[in-house]
Amino acid sequence: MNQEPISSNKTKVCPTCGTRLSENATRCLVCGTEFNAQPGPKAVKKTQKSVQASRMPEITLSLPAAVGILAVVIIVAAAIMFFVLRTGAGGGSPLTPAESPTPTITPTASQPPTATLPSTDIPTATPIPPRDYTVSAGDGSCSQIAFNFGISVQSIIFENNLPSTCPISVGQKLKIPYPTPTIAPPATSTALPVDATKNACETVPITVQDGDTLSSIAANYAVSMDAIMTFNGLTTTNVFVGNSLLIPLCMRAATPGPTPTATIPPPYPASNLLLPADGAAFTLANDVVTLQWASVGVLRNGEAYQVTVEDVTADQTRRQTDYVADTKYIIPTAFRPKDNVAHVLRWWITPVRQSGSDDQGQPIWVASGAVSEKRVFTWVGVAVAGTPVP
Repeated sequence: MNQEPISSNKTKVCPTCGTRLSENATRCLVCGTEFNAQPGPKAVKKTQKSVQASRMPEITLSLPAAVGILAVVIIVAAAIMFFVLRTGAGGGSPLTPAESPTPTITPTASQPPTATLPSTDIPTATPIPPRDYTVSAGDGSCSQIAFNFGISVQSIIFENNLPSTCPISVGQKLKIPYPTPTIAPPATSTALPVDATKNACETVPITVQDGDTLSSIAANYAVSMDAIMTFNGLTTTNVFVGNSLLIPLCMRAATPGPTPTATIPPPYPASNLLLPADGAAFTLANDVVTLQWASVGVLRNGEAYQVTVEDVTADQTRRQTDYVADTKYIIPTAFRPKDNVAHVLRWWITPVRQSGSDDQGQPIWVASGAVSEKRVFTWVGVAVAGTPVP
């Protein structure tokens, strides 16, 4: 039998991974190393030994395998991180779960506190320690003891810590409190009744003129002499020219007749004239003359006082008529006399009411009460012009 000769094909070894390849291979089918040069056998063997001693074998992975390995690494890292967070990074003790913050209500902005004035010092009573008392046979009950000392039964019960029935026995020691002193209220600026009445009284200031007496002044204003003396602090009935007096109109004598109601229906009684006094004189120093009279009651809508002033000294009688709701009237400056002669002016008051209007829209007044008395006063108009010096 003839023996076939063994194939003598030559091979070569990859210097990178050691794979045996054919002699004509230009690239390693495993690691992809390209063969550029053809070193001699000895050189290849020497290089192979040196490479195998210095490099690690390279592993080639497909894309699915690489993605799977990456996913495994991420899962392992996440598990390690979770374990570290649960057990604590330092001491290994489990971490206490953080408490969730409780929501708080935002406080509403409040107004700043109003500054308070310092309180007035009020005297307080100094407490006195209770006295010691021994119950005797004559003390029947706590009520009797409380009555004897002028205190309440509750104060004895509270001071001695006794039951509400306040049981006592002869020889028992009790502490009896002193009565609580009554503190006088602090002084106030409230006026005394006499001063309050005086301040509330309507007054008319006058100056005593030549020929005036206290009796004539009292009769003129329908106020008693005693009332004028008391109100002004006079000790005698003598008055002197130039003295200033206050006439208390609130002390005028009541008008004879039935007691008037708060609102007197018309016809109204005659008004009492107050100022100026009958026969008063006004000089150049008096630029304004004011007439005053007493009210006849509460006027209703459409009612007024008719004020009539006439100059009886003029060649032709001048008359001024006005209607007011008040109880005083200032004579217009235009009605003042124009010469240096003392003119006599007469005036009176009449309550009136409006009954309609005329064609020009002016109110038509008719009398709704009695006409007052008539008074006169004198008024000097202008000064005498000096004679020019030549």
